Amino acid sequence: MAAINDLISQIKDEELRNRIQAEVNKLSKQKKFGLVFEDHVPECTPLYDVPVQVGRTVAVKDQKITDIYAVTEISDGIATCVDKTTKAEIQLPVESLVSVAEFGEAIYPYLKPIDSVCNAPDSDLWHTLIEADNYHALQLLEYLYAGKVDCIYIDPPYNTGARDWKYNNDYVDSSDSYRHSKWLSMMEKRLKLAKKLLNPADSVLICTIDEKEYLHLGCLLEELFPEARMQMVSSVINVKGTARDRSFSRMNEYLFFLQNGQNEVDALALNDEWRGNIKKSTKDKVRLAGLMRTGTGARRNDSPGCFYPIIFDKDGNYLRTGEAIPLAMKRQDYKVDSDEVAVWPIHTNGEEGCWMYRPDGFINLVNKGYVFFGKMKNSRVSIMYAPKGVQKKIESGEFSVDGYNSDGSAIINDNNYSAKYVPGNQWFISSHNAIEYGSKLLKDVIGETRFTFPKSLYAVHDAIRFFVANKPNALILDFFAGSGTTLHAVNLLNAEDGGHRRCIMVTNNEVSDSEAKSLTKQGYKPGDPEWEKLGIARYVTWPRTVCSIEGHDVNDKPLKGTYLGSEREMAEGFPANAAFFKLGFLDKGAVALGRQFKELLPVLWMKAGCIGPCPTINDEATPDMLVLPENDFAVLTDETQFSAFIDEVNKKSEIHTVFIVTDSTGGFREMANQLHVENCYQLYRDYLDNFRINTGR
Repeated sequence: MAAINDLISQIKDEELRNRIQAEVNKLSKQKKFGLVFEDHVPECTPLYDVPVQVGRTVAVKDQKITDIYAVTEISDGIATCVDKTTKAEIQLPVESLVSVAEFGEAIYPYLKPIDSVCNAPDSDLWHTLIEADNYHALQLLEYLYAGKVDCIYIDPPYNTGARDWKYNNDYVDSSDSYRHSKWLSMMEKRLKLAKKLLNPADSVLICTIDEKEYLHLGCLLEELFPEARMQMVSSVINVKGTARDRSFSRMNEYLFFLQNGQNEVDALALNDEWRGNIKKSTKDKVRLAGLMRTGTGARRNDSPGCFYPIIFDKDGNYLRTGEAIPLAMKRQDYKVDSDEVAVWPIHTNGEEGCWMYRPDGFINLVNKGYVFFGKMKNSRVSIMYAPKGVQKKIESGEFSVDGYNSDGSAIINDNNYSAKYVPGNQWFISSHNAIEYGSKLLKDVIGETRFTFPKSLYAVHDAIRFFVANKPNALILDFFAGSGTTLHAVNLLNAEDGGHRRCIMVTNNEVSDSEAKSLTKQGYKPGDPEWEKLGIARYVTWPRTVCSIEGHDVNDKPLKGTYLGSEREMAEGFPANAAFFKLGFLDKGAVALGRQFKELLPVLWMKAGCIGPCPTINDEATPDMLVLPENDFAVLTDETQFSAFIDEVNKKSEIHTVFIVTDSTGGFREMANQLHVENCYQLYRDYLDNFRINTGR
């Protein structure tokens, strides 16, 4: 651009120069220099649970989802529709239509409870699975958790050319000349929303990919996350390799890590596989240090306060520690009893040196058992001590103390310790094998899944662990959840270290291409119960979640085997809970009038942190207030009852979040100021404004 602007400045005709400059400015705003791709027809999402009504945007169920119509009239089961492109009028059976959400239009989502599993009734930790198109789910999650997510792990479709992913409800295969730009267009929309969810001060985005799109994805990530630190790791997932026509077989995949703010990779205790050709470090064992200082600053003159005698008897038994002597005093003038020996810090060349600690510091180490004395030889004793690193490991329990020697020194046990470190970016780890610990593991849980290429449980577990090992309350999101490996991995990590990490998964409920053809031949259509029960969310993701938590397969038989790296039996399951929802859409007018409070309650539960079982309302009538200490939140729907509400809320220390239904912003602020809670939101304005503002993206 600088070169172009220099050339423009050389145009003598001022009017022509200004016109060209204006056009170039327009072009620079539209054209990206670097990664350039077609911005495709905006995506549409079929809404099978939204009734077809006058005013709705619809499509024909078994036709292109982008061929959309506006419903102008419905009579006797026939809808009069206007084609939004040609403006032609057409009449279609209502049963053949499905409501459609267009990309960028204001949507007002809610969560319809489908199922739940509770294997830890005393725990307030609840994971969530949301069945939805992930773009609209991300819009909802932005309202709920903007800037609050610690880790996003996604395994998007790899765009290999197989019929494994759709754009605008159509499969994108290798014959589609626009398949790369369609894939990038799809990813860009979702990554922009994902960025808003991540905590800018400390978070990580992890995205897996193979060689088909890793170059494009890397450029896209650099463009969308310029402030993040990005690194790519190569990970072997199939040692046998997958054949490529006239090419090398594929053994690996890639992981992009984008770290925001102060985020860092946690050093972990890893098994020898992670070392590669690196030999074991002495850091794996107790390493003592000599008490006498060496190197620079090691002479008596450098630290006079560290020049003092350590007194032993003639058999080499430690007796006491003397005081530091003045520089002017010769050590030979320091007197001890005839049956005692004074040991001084003297270098092998005879020069006077100094100890690492002053007398009081050394005595403190002796009292703790951190000083180790050798045998006396020629009136000299080798004196070692446990340096600060070893002391910390003892005090943290990484090294154990099995007792004390006769001289008071600790017997330190390092047999169960492995040094923590950060590995390199080439991962050849046997537990990351996607066949053994992905496909076979999933088959053991839910049988023949017809789900291709699930991730190794341990590959996901390890990738996440490097960033949340020291964040026991981390919020983790996967919006390409697939078979549900991420939540399984989070539960395993929590079980290993007692963490309280929460996972949110999002997946659609697509059936496979072959299943879709079979169901169509039988007369079923998307949205029919027979079709929906075979979708990925209901046939794979949720059953795996339930089975892994409860410790059995889909036939209620206990799972066999143990989790790698631990003695935990798979049949134990996990002390965890999870709720399953389907994303639906509400009428804006009905929300504004407060008629859909019952439907919005799960959304409020999620915004308050998913504490305890999701509350429900059996009555159709909206209560004046809800005070739910077991869920850490409360709702006031009738502001005339504020006096009674504040009395209830302020005496419940468990309440951290409050929602107040009022049209008055001033009234809301006045009420909020009287409540002793961390978070307070105005309904339904807060909810409606969010989705009205976040349109047209």
